[in-house]
Amino acid sequence: MADMYKKRNSDLEEAKKELETWKAKAEKADDAKSRLIMEKLEEDETKEKAKQEMLTWASKQDECRKEFTQSMSAMQDEIQKLDKSKQDLLDKLKRCQAELNKKKAESTKLKQKFKIHAQIPDTDVKFSAQHKEEDNDVSQPIKGVFTISQRSTLILQGGQALITFEEEKVASQILKIAKCSVSCENMSVDVKPRRIPMDPAVKFEVHIDVSRKELKFYNVQPSMPEERMRDRLEMSFSRPSRGGGEVEGVQYDKNTGTGQITFLHPEVAGNLALRGKHNVDLAPPVSVPIGPVYKYDLHKFQTFCGTLKRTILLDEIKDVEDEEDLQDHLEIHFQKPSNCGGEIDSIKYISRGNALQAIFCNDMMERDN
Repeated sequence: MADMYKKRNSDLEEAKKELETWKAKAEKADDAKSRLIMEKLEEDETKEKAKQEMLTWASKQDECRKEFTQSMSAMQDEIQKLDKSKQDLLDKLKRCQAELNKKKAESTKLKQKFKIHAQIPDTDVKFSAQHKEEDNDVSQPIKGVFTISQRSTLILQGGQALITFEEEKVASQILKIAKCSVSCENMSVDVKPRRIPMDPAVKFEVHIDVSRKELKFYNVQPSMPEERMRDRLEMSFSRPSRGGGEVEGVQYDKNTGTGQITFLHPEVAGNLALRGKHNVDLAPPVSVPIGPVYKYDLHKFQTFCGTLKRTILLDEIKDVEDEEDLQDHLEIHFQKPSNCGGEIDSIKYISRGNALQAIFCNDMMERDN
């Protein structure tokens, strides 16, 4: 019995220990459960907060996407407007370039029309009197004024005639007739009156100032340093034995070989300019061309354009007689008032195969225009 009682007590003790162990484990499990529940609650709060932040960012993203779409649409509209504006500007540029090219062509045509090509012949000039200036300042330049007046011309071809009446109304009456029948010896000749188109003419003044103290020289090639070149030029032009005089200043351009000498006394430049050349002591010595220094300006440029009122052109004339006889018949026909004619100032007929340049005098142009 005692052994059974001891064994029962021993089992009871072991059961108590085991119960205590399970109680401790249960408490630990409860603590772990409580901690997990707390952590879950915290994670749920964090998840909810993250969800709210995600919803906020998603809303902002939608707003940004909407703003971007609107901005992109506005930008595309602006690009289309700019493209249209660019195309309009390109079209305008093309039109302006075409207009510019047209104006350039017209300008070139007018320049060619108004360009004066004149070979002025050498003319002997006789001075009948000398005009004395009041100030008697010989250092002042020599001034000259030249009036250039262009004469209008016409190439008279074979089978044509020019006829000038004394009165404008006679020429006007003849021009109203489409065809005139001129009686000759054994036949009649049909002629067509035409108005004469005149090219524009110009008139202008050229004002020239010729320096009394300055002289220009040419073709002086540099054979020594530039400073020494100036010294040699000054020495050469200052020698009285060569017609020179005291030099006030020297200008020299080694690139062009040209320069200018300014003398102290005005008569030296004029005397040397008449010679045309001057010997310069270089290495070797050379004879250089010289000439006066002058300035010129264009003044009172005027253009004249119109038609002749007293002169007409007779065209499509057949050579039924020699030149002089046919001209006489033309003159007789157009002098008769019965043929709407009148007094003739001048007439000129050119037979076929020939040509003549007709020059209209200024007094005729002034009377007719």
